[in-house]
Amino acid sequence: MKTFDFTPKGVCSRGIHLEVDENNIVTSVRFIGGCAGNTQGVARLSEGRKVDDVIETLKGIRCGMKSTSCPDQLACALEEFKKSL
Repeated sequence: MKTFDFTPKGVCSRGIHLEVDENNIVTSVRFIGGCAGNTQGVARLSEGRKVDDVIETLKGIRCGMKSTSCPDQLACALEEFKKSL
């Protein structure tokens, strides 16, 4: 099990904590801050899925007029996680 912490940019959440297993499956996602219902929903929908599948699904989602969103930042966090391997 590998853990990774990410600081999002341009969104309300202040941090994302990830756990990914040896098969590249997301086992845990925890957002610090942000819209609690939305971030919990995104986290639960991401758990049990392959890292690349989550990135593909969430990358590019925007929040209102912002150029990013908490789901997009989760995709960014997972991309950074992959680079750190």
